[in-house]
Amino acid sequence: MTTYLLAGGGTAGHVNPLLAVADRIRLLEADATVLVLGTAEGLEARLVPERGYELIVVPRVPFPRRPNRAALRFLPRFNAAVRTVTDVIRSRHVDVVVGFGGYVSTPAYLAARRAGVSIVIHEANARPGLANKLGARLTRHVGVAFAGTKIRHARFVGMPLRPEIEELDRVAGRPEALEYFGLAPDRPVLLVTGGSLGARTLNAAMIASAAALVAAGWQVLHITGSKAEVTDPELPGYHLLAYCDRMDLALAVADFAVTRAGAATVSELCALGIPAVYVPYAVGNGEQRFNAAPVLAAGGGVLIADADFVPAFVQGELVTLLGDRARRGKMARGAASVGARDGTARMVDLIHEALTT
Repeated sequence: MTTYLLAGGGTAGHVNPLLAVADRIRLLEADATVLVLGTAEGLEARLVPERGYELIVVPRVPFPRRPNRAALRFLPRFNAAVRTVTDVIRSRHVDVVVGFGGYVSTPAYLAARRAGVSIVIHEANARPGLANKLGARLTRHVGVAFAGTKIRHARFVGMPLRPEIEELDRVAGRPEALEYFGLAPDRPVLLVTGGSLGARTLNAAMIASAAALVAAGWQVLHITGSKAEVTDPELPGYHLLAYCDRMDLALAVADFAVTRAGAATVSELCALGIPAVYVPYAVGNGEQRFNAAPVLAAGGGVLIADADFVPAFVQGELVTLLGDRARRGKMARGAASVGARDGTARMVDLIHEALTT
């Protein structure tokens, strides 16, 4: 019996691929033990127990960016986290540590090295995070979601996708999706989403342009985010949702998308061949712009800076693009050409390879 320790969390970008891999391991190996290492503050604190996995909580110890009082406390707290994870690895007889990035991955990698167990890494972003760059120095088993990601020992595996996305038949699922969201069957659907918390720029520009989009013959499924402050335009054909717990159906019905360029979002849209306008999040290390680079090169998407995503763009260039059926078809084929639905299987194969070498 093999015991796996999967480390990662904080955001959906880390948690969802982790859970996809955990589910596949459980499906393939009924006698395996899958443990998950995370924090009490991240999304994993809710999603991991809901999925039936044991969550082992370690303190959130962010790496200090500047010398201050917090930096002085970092090393003792970090060393304590490494000792805690080392104890877990030894007491639970862990055979392999699989890291997906985030705060908990760095102590997990160092603890695995100390305990002498195999390390496997999955890097979801085209621009690697600090934890995985460090971890890649300790193993040759490094899977990446985007070809060309600059990290040691990178091997393209793609993004581990949720089963409901990986197995989605968009044609067969469209009738159910239309009924679920109350959409008309005779109009194309524009999906707009900025993530679970929303994206102020996307929300403002799209709602200000609602009349123009509907007049262009489209219906809009706009997922605003749970904390967004928006006003419903109350137009027939413009459907506003704060949150969507059936993103598989939203993707089944989408003919085009306007979205951020998070690694999971880009991977899902490409896997399903959905063309998109990508509006990268303007804060952080710029990874979202890099995530979109492969699909842009394949002609499957358009990128526009957050500051430039204004009503004039939506009512002009976007409406024109939506009206160009031939171009949209070409974009869909371009997106599909760089998409992959087998990221979960490839990642599990990489883990098994690490266990046998």
